[in-house]
Amino acid sequence: MIARVLLVLMLAAGALGAGLGLDYGAFVKTPVPLPEESTILDIPRGTSLRGLARRMTDEGILKHPYYFIALAYRQGDQARIKAGEFELTAGMTPADVLARITSGQVVQHPVTLVEGWTFRQAVAAIEAQDRFSGELADLSDEDLMAKLGRPGEHPEGRLFPDTYRFPRDTPRLSVLQRAFQRMEQVLAEEWAGRREGLPIDSPYEALILASVVEKETGAAHERPEIAGVFVRRLRKGMRLQTDPTVIYGMGDRYEGRIRRADLREATAYNTYVIDGLPPTPIALPGRAAIHAVLNPADGDSLYFVSRGDGTHVFSATLDAHNQAVRRYILGEP
Repeated sequence: MIARVLLVLMLAAGALGAGLGLDYGAFVKTPVPLPEESTILDIPRGTSLRGLARRMTDEGILKHPYYFIALAYRQGDQARIKAGEFELTAGMTPADVLARITSGQVVQHPVTLVEGWTFRQAVAAIEAQDRFSGELADLSDEDLMAKLGRPGEHPEGRLFPDTYRFPRDTPRLSVLQRAFQRMEQVLAEEWAGRREGLPIDSPYEALILASVVEKETGAAHERPEIAGVFVRRLRKGMRLQTDPTVIYGMGDRYEGRIRRADLREATAYNTYVIDGLPPTPIALPGRAAIHAVLNPADGDSLYFVSRGDGTHVFSATLDAHNQAVRRYILGEP
């Protein structure tokens, strides 16, 4: 009689174990029920495996917290839960979820710095990303350059325009440092591949001229030709006479148009008045603009005027340039 009872109990335990094994196997392979196509799982620092499993069960992501705990122990991941934001997407199984949150593959938040922006516009864009930490807006240009390790230097043009991605709570100063270091890297790479014999004596002068080229045209194919015009003018001792430098020198006084008096005003940036390059960059130049000034197009053009469609007419003589001005600026036939 006792033997029969033991046999029944053993069979029941075996059946229960087999059932649990099948149930666990199905759990591991079945996609988790997400409320949407994707959801962000935010795991604070110090979260335990058990606490996370219970929380995901409460939020409807898991049906069996203990199966998830067992999965983690079985794979040796019980102590590898990472903090941060993790994106869970439709079709992910509990095994996929565990792999995601132990890999450290956290959500990256983007911030884009645009070619032609000023330094302060770039700082404002970094400040506007509310997933980052720390404040920049209240710091002066001098304070920011000191924090970047360049005290006393002018900040304009020193950030590389690109889209950068960082985890939540990244210090905004770290974002600024990444953009600064990236510009240093790109400028060094392009300087190393420059054409010989240019009237540009340093990487910083290349950065200055590249910022002017960046502001002069939005047509990518024109950058080398516009750079060629400026390089030839520098060689001949001609003034650059470029409107974006005038606008930059006017600062907040610029209201959308340049008057004759503005062209005659003796600001440090007015290239209708000063010889050579302005003292600093006037915007953030991209790699294409930097490359253009260090590898300008050959030719004989010394002038250009806007067609009004984003492109320009290039001229080798003042007479031809004046004809282009009459046609495209004054509207004469």
